Amino acid sequence: MGLFSFTQEVAIDLGTANTIITCNDKMVVDEPSVIALDARSDKVLAVGKVAREMYEKTHPNIRTVRPLREGVIADFYAAEQMIRGFIKMASGRKRWFAPSLRMVIGIPSGSTEVEIRAVRDSAEHAGGRDVYMVFEPMAAAIGVGIDVLAPEGNMIVDIGGGTTEIAVISLGGIVSNKSIRMAGDDLTADIVEYMRRQHNVKVSERMAERIKINVGSALTVLEDAPEDYVVHGPNQMTALPMEVPVSYQEIAHCLDKSISKIEAAILSALEQTPPELYADIVKNGIYLAGGGAMLRGLDKRLRDKMNIQFHIAEDPLHAVAKGTGVALKNIEKFNFLIR
Repeated sequence: MGLFSFTQEVAIDLGTANTIITCNDKMVVDEPSVIALDARSDKVLAVGKVAREMYEKTHPNIRTVRPLREGVIADFYAAEQMIRGFIKMASGRKRWFAPSLRMVIGIPSGSTEVEIRAVRDSAEHAGGRDVYMVFEPMAAAIGVGIDVLAPEGNMIVDIGGGTTEIAVISLGGIVSNKSIRMAGDDLTADIVEYMRRQHNVKVSERMAERIKINVGSALTVLEDAPEDYVVHGPNQMTALPMEVPVSYQEIAHCLDKSISKIEAAILSALEQTPPELYADIVKNGIYLAGGGAMLRGLDKRLRDKMNIQFHIAEDPLHAVAKGTGVALKNIEKFNFLIR
């Protein structure tokens, strides 16, 4: 940005788990969607990685908040302050004046008018002058490299932290879509519950997340099987320390019910798809994006269930962020942006 540039353009993937900001084709912020506030004065203490380090480790005078739950803003003040903090990070150097911001923000396709308004208000209070919004599956499709304006059917499944977005896209619009509140956070909650019930050990949300990353699986038989992950935690009854090795087969059983709900949602979206577009999807395959796409064996499980090829995006975590960046550069071209 030049010295006398009064408008800064930023693309924001405001996610339940992570927030990513791109500016001038560069990813300038990739941080967890967490903010730490002083419980007495509501003063911001930290955002992003530093705030996540504090998460579940605070005393009564500090509260750590994840402002987004299930893809929507649950804490308006915390969300606004978090966006401000990230924009400050993105700006880098100190300025004599705050530039006016032109923003494109990714939102869940199942958002209600009230939820869209909440995101818009948060962005405007954080300094946004022109705020555009794009539905996340559309942004993910652009980020994956699909030509969304072509007269051809493409299906994208974006499994984020709070929602799973499924959409059939053709001619720059969403033909049929399904947005379900079953995603990465629910898989983490399943693991917390499983460890408590099966092994009688208490684990935190962060520990469950580590278990999911290390031995999370959608199949009980994997070709490239990960080693068992050793979990440390207190026994629920005695409070004495325990050490429990957890295998990927156990986690596959524990996540089975939640993954079945994602399968049912994909089948439901396919059911609503017109036959011509359905034929295109069978030919092109279905694209998987979002952090949930990295779950071991998920593409194979879905392929075996539906008899359609599933492709994992090259960089599933950043697909929506890349797509919002492209939409920002082509605001005039894309008429599906919400103003």
